[in-house]
Amino acid sequence: MTRLNELRDNDGANKTRVRVGRGIGSGVGKTGGRGGKGQTARAGVAINGFEGGQMPLHMRMPKRGFNAWNPKDWNQVRIDRIQAYIDSGKLDAKGVVDAAALVAAGVIRRPKDGVRLIGAEGFTAKKVTFKVDHVSKGAAAAIEAAGGKVDLIEVKETWKKTPYAAK
Repeated sequence: MTRLNELRDNDGANKTRVRVGRGIGSGVGKTGGRGGKGQTARAGVAINGFEGGQMPLHMRMPKRGFNAWNPKDWNQVRIDRIQAYIDSGKLDAKGVVDAAALVAAGVIRRPKDGVRLIGAEGFTAKKVTFKVDHVSKGAAAAIEAAGGKVDLIEVKETWKKTPYAAK
């Protein structure tokens, strides 16, 4: 039985930290592992990607692609998941299934920028009408094969209109 005055950590459980810059006899004195003089020997240096005045690699490489400044964030919902909610009775298939109905049933958490239906199999509900922003070809085919209908919400593009109409 161990006594309280004999308790100690296991071997290797605690490691003493290296105290750098504490004299010649410590083995890590003088420059303290920072090398010579200059900017990098000082505290608070962040030269990530800097190559001493040479054009940095990330600027030398060719750029590809395009990033939209206002990308849309869609709710992608699989049609077999909607089928599971219809089967459990949480989603009413008799009314129009839109973003508000999906939020009320708990299929999605919030409407975001709209709903996109995806998937190609697993949908058997009859005469379900969807009012969504996007639908994949497979999802549209599966819904129509089951006797349902998909109404797409038209996006009004107001940015194309000029404020000064020609007279």
